[in-house]
Amino acid sequence: MFNDLQKEIVKLKEEKNATLLVHNYQTGDIQEIADFIGDSLELCIKASQIKDSDLIVFCGVDFMAETAAILNPDKKVIIPDKTAECPMANMLPAEELRQAKKRHPDAAVVLYVNTLAEAKAEADILCTSANAVKVVQSLDEDQVLFGPDMNLASYVQQHVDKEIIPVPEEGHCYVHKMFNIGDLYFLREKYPDAEILVHPECDPEVQKFADHVLSTGGMVHYVAASPKDTFIIGTEVDMITRLRRENPGKTIIPALSDAICQTMKLHTLEKIRNSLLNEEFVVTVDEKLVGRARKAIKRMLEVS
Repeated sequence: MFNDLQKEIVKLKEEKNATLLVHNYQTGDIQEIADFIGDSLELCIKASQIKDSDLIVFCGVDFMAETAAILNPDKKVIIPDKTAECPMANMLPAEELRQAKKRHPDAAVVLYVNTLAEAKAEADILCTSANAVKVVQSLDEDQVLFGPDMNLASYVQQHVDKEIIPVPEEGHCYVHKMFNIGDLYFLREKYPDAEILVHPECDPEVQKFADHVLSTGGMVHYVAASPKDTFIIGTEVDMITRLRRENPGKTIIPALSDAICQTMKLHTLEKIRNSLLNEEFVVTVDEKLVGRARKAIKRMLEVS
């Protein structure tokens, strides 16, 4: 049952002809009222398919809302809290990428969707954790500049016969850097029949220890289809919220209960209600960047 605030938001969505896109790391009360919930790739795909809505409300971090705005130039895209930034996206300013391109002029440029529009405009193609290997394999070049997450770059390097050059050298997600082998050893001993699923933004030794390395979207599909009934999940804690809600007969255990993305949590039901009422805060992207960034995004979607 929805609470009063959730009911008010649902009504406002209908009145405003709005679509609410929600990332897997949002809290459960926001997940419950989403029109669509998913990982970065799934949200990109959904954003590219929206036809009838006049307004898109994006509950995620800044680069995700920018991507929706780039793919929907004829729609108003709003974000409930305009300070919801991704620290990792800010680790790769466009100028640093341009300098890397000068040092490696023959390299293709593959950027994680977790980048700001100014960096996306410098990319040949984008990727997400769900399709990074497939994207890199689609390229003719033998050398690839890959950023900003060094752990995803390492994961890709293990699965392709190309030289992957991380840019910057130590870009990372602070949430996924929290996971360590010690915690996983303890949990494996405590739950010997559980499967351990971790995100490719985790450190390489954590990935190696896990049973499977998956995007959050991959985790959703794997847990639903698996005959196993106990899973240890190494990603942001509200992914566990979704997995528990959608798999009530299974045991979902967080690898670390403190793995919280603080900026994802800036969005609240109250802010979503206000954003719908006032149609704020509008996400804008510099027109000089839109065309090039859209080309890199669409190339990714074609490969996906």
